[in-house]
Amino acid sequence: MAPPAYLAPVTASKPLLAVLVVVVLVVAKFAYVGLTCSTRHLPGPWYTRFTHLRLKRAVVTGQRIFYIDALHKQYGPIVRLSPTEVGVADLDAFKEIHKIGTKYMKSEWYLRLANFPKAGVFTMLDPREHGPRRKLLSRSFSRSYLVENWESVVREKALLAVTKIKSDAMQGTADVYNWWMLLASDISAHLAFGESFRMLETGHANQFIRVLKKLTMGAGIMVEMPFLRLLRFIPINAVQEMFNANDFILKGAGRAVEMARSRTGESNIFAKVIEDCEKEGEGHIDDMDVRIEAMNIIIAGTDTSGVTLTYLTWAVLQRPELQAALEAETAGLKDGFTENDLIGLPLLNATIEETLRLYGAAPSSLPRVVPQGGTKFAGHYIPQGVTVDTQAYTFHRDPQIWSDPLTFDPQRWISSKEGYTAEALSPSAKTAFHPFGAGARSCIGIHLARMELRYAVAFFFRECRGIELAQSTTPETMDFENFFLIAPKAHRCEITFGQ
Repeated sequence: MAPPAYLAPVTASKPLLAVLVVVVLVVAKFAYVGLTCSTRHLPGPWYTRFTHLRLKRAVVTGQRIFYIDALHKQYGPIVRLSPTEVGVADLDAFKEIHKIGTKYMKSEWYLRLANFPKAGVFTMLDPREHGPRRKLLSRSFSRSYLVENWESVVREKALLAVTKIKSDAMQGTADVYNWWMLLASDISAHLAFGESFRMLETGHANQFIRVLKKLTMGAGIMVEMPFLRLLRFIPINAVQEMFNANDFILKGAGRAVEMARSRTGESNIFAKVIEDCEKEGEGHIDDMDVRIEAMNIIIAGTDTSGVTLTYLTWAVLQRPELQAALEAETAGLKDGFTENDLIGLPLLNATIEETLRLYGAAPSSLPRVVPQGGTKFAGHYIPQGVTVDTQAYTFHRDPQIWSDPLTFDPQRWISSKEGYTAEALSPSAKTAFHPFGAGARSCIGIHLARMELRYAVAFFFRECRGIELAQSTTPETMDFENFFLIAPKAHRCEITFGQ
């Protein structure tokens, strides 16, 4: 006789048992991480002691800079972002982390971000490797060399871009985001490859730049979710461009090698690098190095300048008095003006600096690793091996450093006695301002970027007097998205001559 049903043994189904095992293992892992977390004593949300998933979410949704900035506002200058990562918004700590000769090395995040066969000047972690490479490249990016060899190229392309913008605006609307991006792409490609992509002439990006943009947008996401790289095997062109971008870009960069080695006709910036290696016997750069450094130039020089010029246009056109003043200042330039003439324009340069402060294209974290022995910042001990992040977005908006920090005010850069000068800033503001990075790892192309910005701004306000923002361009369309670099959410910024 069978026992009553209520006396039968209770058994869990196999799927339910598997789920329970997984839940137990996950809880056990979180508990272990929380109990052994070396940053558990630091201020921060409770969940950051157990997991980095909230930080990952901010990265993949384009919200990293805002998430970290909000944590600093709530918890102070030192905040735990994950069990192994700490946000730092203390100025003394910033100086210590990024000073020349620092012991705080770049984290391996940079290598995962680029995912190239070899490290380049941007991703090299070891200073003993980075120093000689930077020295080798820096000669070709010195201001004197650029003025002598590349200023005419920058000037010509900046004028062409403004001519295209003016033509479009006179016929209806012009998307300056598109044109400024094409300008930056053509200049960077000309230097890196020795020949222009001629995208300003055609008015649209070629496949190389389309893939490159997808690479820079997707790189930060794939660092957090590396399994997405498996999608490279899906035989769909759009998917291939996003997730197989590295191979395509490196193949295209072979043109930089050809032009550098040919020594005939118009050359590129690497021809001088190779020549210096051979002449002085210092350093070494092989064909793969040229490919990777060419990619670094284009990646670092395209979205950065294009985005900065877009936000400068947007910021100024919202302020009619500032716009009129810039138009008057640039109207006073002689025909055939040069870089040296532009350096003497106080308002133009102050406007560029203020744009770099509030809308610089790379305001995200600069991850570094705490050296052996640990460190103490703002009264908090941080153990060795922990990643510390400083971000320009927070430093450039700190009310203890900048007066009225959220207001776009070029006058903060102008001294009543000396005109435009960084000396108009307080010592703390001068230290905190780092739109091109900081210390020995700052952007090698800073002189090229400033030359490009000056020429583009000068031609724009000289040739496009009275231009306005189109109704389609709103604060909402210009909100930041933050995938490694920033960009307007709408990926456009339209202007017009109006009535």
